[in-house]
Amino acid sequence: MAPATAAERIGLEIECGVVDPQTGLAAPYRGRNGMRAVLETVLAEWDGKAQFDAGEMVGVETAAGGLIGLEHGGQLEYSAPPAADVATAVNDVRLTLRRLSELLRRFDLALLPGGYLPFDRIETVPWVPLSRSPLMRDHFNGLGEAGSHGARILSMSTCTQVHLDHLSEDDFAQKLRMQAAASPVIAALLVNSPLYGGRLDGLLSHRSQDWLLTDPRRCGLVRPALRDDVGLDAVVDWALDIPMIYYQDRTGALRPAPDRPFSSLLQNGFPDGTQPLLSAWATHLKQIWTHVRIRHTLEMRAADGPAYENIQVVPALWVGLSYHASSRAAAWELLRHYSVAQLHAATTRFPAEGLRTVLGGERVRELAGELVRLAREGLRARVAAGLERPEVSAYLDPLDEVLHTGKTFAEQCADRWETDLRRDPRRYVELFRV
Repeated sequence: MAPATAAERIGLEIECGVVDPQTGLAAPYRGRNGMRAVLETVLAEWDGKAQFDAGEMVGVETAAGGLIGLEHGGQLEYSAPPAADVATAVNDVRLTLRRLSELLRRFDLALLPGGYLPFDRIETVPWVPLSRSPLMRDHFNGLGEAGSHGARILSMSTCTQVHLDHLSEDDFAQKLRMQAAASPVIAALLVNSPLYGGRLDGLLSHRSQDWLLTDPRRCGLVRPALRDDVGLDAVVDWALDIPMIYYQDRTGALRPAPDRPFSSLLQNGFPDGTQPLLSAWATHLKQIWTHVRIRHTLEMRAADGPAYENIQVVPALWVGLSYHASSRAAAWELLRHYSVAQLHAATTRFPAEGLRTVLGGERVRELAGELVRLAREGLRARVAAGLERPEVSAYLDPLDEVLHTGKTFAEQCADRWETDLRRDPRRYVELFRV
């Protein structure tokens, strides 16, 4: 097994809602207090380079190498530059989010991490003018029931995503199979989106429920990864069998791609007569949103985003499990005997059941506890090797209460919504904003 190494870096992407602090509703794109005005202020005061889409400002690349950009419903995403250790990555994100929060207060807006926009409905979300957005919505609408919640994912979901390196084909296979098997368990542990339109309806993760109705061909489990002998060729063949959603034509405009496997495009080309280049393959991989997204890094995206005070638990979990060979191997041994069908069944249940979900006869709560223990061991080993700062040993502590009580972040939030928050969006935003 590849040893832990300083070459393995950590990338973090944090998506947050930007909301009215009184109503909790998402900020518009246009207007004096809109997201475009916010980005223009970031550009003027922080230095950097503006990002445009069809003439509309949609992001700022910072001088330090990070990216502050907009998602389809106005969610603000900070993509941090890769870091060598978890503490550096988390501290960078915390500093940037606090700075963004201070700027947003001048617009009378609040920065709200988590897993979902809690007070909007799909009918109220203000859409950002991203050129790919109508193509994606048309694609999901064309799938019928299987894509019926795709627009919600685009416009309402928020997430804490972790990018991890792989060092060789064998290292890629070891990490991918463990991460794919562990993702439903970790997502069940971290459910954190119980509100939709300001109401509780029994779901603990609206975000995860929406992913089930987005496009099953390109979401959920990385099915070829869930076996001992997974290799790069099997993953490539799987991705080749998935259609693209959109492509860039010879003029640079985005066009809907034909509903046939990417491998067919390699043989027959696009409808405009052009042939797919390597850039088209990279675009295709961006249009696959499995629990682990495979590009130049392995991107962990199964779990809801936690509240601001707990954002460190997501990178700490994945780094502890992935970047320590013994913890990685033990996690795979714990989960390797579960079938694709069993993992998929758990994925369909945990949005409502959280840690009560049963995976192949085992309680997810017990499996999650063992994964947290192994991740903690991995972090401690990295501290001992000089690859992490000592404070990361405490990064997983917020999960101890969750595992002890069985009450997830979502259930804790729901309890507070019904008690001291008095079902008041203003109180909710004041509690959970950065």
